[in-house]
Amino acid sequence: MKLKALAGAMLPLACIALSNSALADINVGVTLSATGPAASLGIPEKNTIALLPTTIGGQKVNYIVLDDASDTTAAVKNAKKLISEHKVDVVVGSTTTPNSLAMIDTMAEAETPMIAMAASARIVEPQDEKRKWVFKTPQNDAQMSTAIVEHMTSHNVKTVAYIGFADAYGEGWHGEFAKVAEARKLSLVAKEGFNRTDTSVTGQVLKVLAAKPDAVLIGGAGTPAALPQKVLRERGYKGAIYQTHGVANADFLRVGGKEVEGTLLPAGPVLVAEQLPNDNPIKKAALGYVGKYEAAHGKGSVSTFGAHAWDAGVLLQNAIPEALKKAQPGSKEFRKALRDALEATRNLVASHGVFNMSASDHLGFDQRARVMVTIENGGWKLVK
Repeated sequence: MKLKALAGAMLPLACIALSNSALADINVGVTLSATGPAASLGIPEKNTIALLPTTIGGQKVNYIVLDDASDTTAAVKNAKKLISEHKVDVVVGSTTTPNSLAMIDTMAEAETPMIAMAASARIVEPQDEKRKWVFKTPQNDAQMSTAIVEHMTSHNVKTVAYIGFADAYGEGWHGEFAKVAEARKLSLVAKEGFNRTDTSVTGQVLKVLAAKPDAVLIGGAGTPAALPQKVLRERGYKGAIYQTHGVANADFLRVGGKEVEGTLLPAGPVLVAEQLPNDNPIKKAALGYVGKYEAAHGKGSVSTFGAHAWDAGVLLQNAIPEALKKAQPGSKEFRKALRDALEATRNLVASHGVFNMSASDHLGFDQRARVMVTIENGGWKLVK
């Protein structure tokens, strides 16, 4: 009798254990630009994915990483493959704004959350039925534009010329910068565009020089953004040159060489983590990522782009345990629960800032997520 009673008492526990062990793995799809013009951004992202935990909330996590070669068509193809063939619960990617924008329809149709590693605010704004499935980790171009304009106006810049990518990234940056510049009485005297794959921008630079601006803002990302700056300096331009946070990696420094010395740009705090004051709430998290990445890839190898992938991992580590309380991985219900948990993120400190998401804000960063830096002696220096 006692043995039967004991067996009966143990049965529910055994069933629970069996049920837990039968939970499907969590599949995280990743599409990024490890090759092509955006490779200098995508490679550190790919390196960082390899550093993310393979167990979250007691469940095994698989990362399926695909290269979209900096191509929008390939990014959409990857997103569809991850959903249909790999049955992913969430997609992280892509690296660039055009690729990320192109993926939105696919993710919304599949009702699968996506965490973009690209900057444009248009990826998550305005929030609607499609974008409710989309989140992102890089700072908005509007936030960074404000930092640039504040620096310009405090340094007596009156006129600015803009030369940027002839795509969604460059156009988005121009739009946000123009709005802030107009409000602060800065005069935008020229606008020129170039492609990421261009090998010459002489014509555009000559038009910029003809406008005689006090400063030039280059709206590009990765190593292609060095080209107009090199030509500007070669043609004798002596004014201030600003870049966006899209150039914050060692490859830009390498390709730009002496011509990018003195460049000013806004960046995530992780870029100058060691230089942050000790009371900065982001410093500890930023240094934690820097330490892990450089232990794997060498001193000075860290970039803000890898940190965008790291912060996607931070978001998932926070949201997945909450989603697991409501549904099993591999199900529509789990994907929705994960989306809801991401949107409910509050006071989550990451390497780039503090996430406070809401139904109307799927980035959730405030001004603590940006600093101004300059390039000095081939390295990054915090502008205080």
